[in-house]
Amino acid sequence: MAVPTSYSAASAASDDIDALRHRHAEASDRPTRIRVDLDALTHNLHALRAKAGAPVMGIVKANAYGHGLVTVARHLQAQGVEQLGVAFLEEGIALRQAGVRVPILVLGGIFGPQVAQFIVHDLEITVSSLDKLRQVEAAAEALGHRATIHLKLDTGMERIGVHSYNAGPFIEAAVASSWCVVKGVYSHLACADDPASPMTAVQLERFLDACTHFERIGAPMPLRHLANSGGVLHFPETCLDMVRPGIALYGVLPDPASRRTVDLRPALSLVSQVVYFKVVKAGHSVSYGATWTAPRDTRVVTVPIGYGDGYPRALSSRGDVLIRGQRHPIVGRICMDQFMVDIGPQGTAYNEDDVVLIGRQGDAGIDCESVAIAAGTIPYEILVGLNDRIPREYRGGGLSDR
Repeated sequence: MAVPTSYSAASAASDDIDALRHRHAEASDRPTRIRVDLDALTHNLHALRAKAGAPVMGIVKANAYGHGLVTVARHLQAQGVEQLGVAFLEEGIALRQAGVRVPILVLGGIFGPQVAQFIVHDLEITVSSLDKLRQVEAAAEALGHRATIHLKLDTGMERIGVHSYNAGPFIEAAVASSWCVVKGVYSHLACADDPASPMTAVQLERFLDACTHFERIGAPMPLRHLANSGGVLHFPETCLDMVRPGIALYGVLPDPASRRTVDLRPALSLVSQVVYFKVVKAGHSVSYGATWTAPRDTRVVTVPIGYGDGYPRALSSRGDVLIRGQRHPIVGRICMDQFMVDIGPQGTAYNEDDVVLIGRQGDAGIDCESVAIAAGTIPYEILVGLNDRIPREYRGGGLSDR
C-alpha cells in the first residue's frame, strides 16, 4: 500500500475513508439489537389504568426495565402518564435534563448529601424516617424552597420505611413541617405477584390502618399508592388513589404464578443474526469446558451476543432461539460475546439470517417469562440485565425507526 507523501494526499485519503464510512454507516450497525414497540407501551399504559381505575405512576427505573430510560419516559409523558417513578436521584436528574417535566418520585432511600439536588431538580422525595424528614427540612430551608415528599411506610417488606404500627409520630411531624409538602403516602407489596398469597391482605390492612392517622389529626389525606404490577393484576382493592406498575407496563408478567388479567403486549424484542455456519462432527465438543458434545454430525451456527451484553450465561445448553421460524437449542457454554446454536443435521441457516432471542418470528415466539424460567431467574433480571452495549431501536409512537 502506498503511503501518502504530502498533506494533500493524506487529506484526500482521509476524505475517501470518511465518505466510505458515511456510505456504509447503516451496514456497520451491530447485528444484535433491542427493538422496543412504543405502541405496545401505550396499549399497556391505558389497559393498566383502566384495570386499576386510578392514575398511573409509570416506573422507569433501571433504564426503564432495559427499554431505555429517556425515550420511554418521554413517550409515557406524551401519552399522559400522571407520574413517573425512578429508583435513584441520578435517574431523575437524567430525565429532567432530557426535558421530562411530568412529576417524578425517587423511590429509593435518600442519601443525606444528595438531598438538596432533589429539590433543585424538582424531584419528589421518599421520606422513610423522622431522621430523613429532618434532613429534607434542613436542605429545603437552606434553599428557601419547599420539598415535595411521599411518606414511606413499612407494612411487611422490611426494606425502608417507618413501621406502619409506629407511624403516628412520623405522620404528625411530616404534616406539621413548614418546609415539606406531603403529596403521598405509600408502601410496597411483597407478595402481590402471587394471587394466592395471603400477605397482600395483611399489608393492605396495615397500610389503611396507618393512613387513618391523617384523619385522626385532621390532616388532608395525601395520595395513597400501594399497588405494584401484581397489585393491579390480582388485588384491585390495593389500587387506591394511584398505582405503580413496573414490569407489567412493559407487557411482562412478574411471576410464573401471575395471572394475565389484563391484555398486556410485550414491548421488547431481542434479535441478532447468524455470523458463522459450520458442520460439527459427531463426538466433537462445542465452546468452553467442552460441556456439550455433538451426538451426530450436525450443523451449528454462531450468534454474536453473550453474557457481556447481559444475556444470561445460565442459558448455556438450556436456552432456545428462533431461526427461520424454527426453535433451536443453544449448545455449549455461552461466551462473553457469542454463543452457538444447533440447527440439526438438516437445518438451514445462512449468514445474516435473523435470530430471535426474545420475541416472535413467524408463528413462533419466545417470551421473556420463558427465558427467565430457563435461566432459573425472574423476568425482571432478564430485562434489566440487557445493557447499553446492545443498541435499541424504537418503533411506533409517532417515532421513526432508529
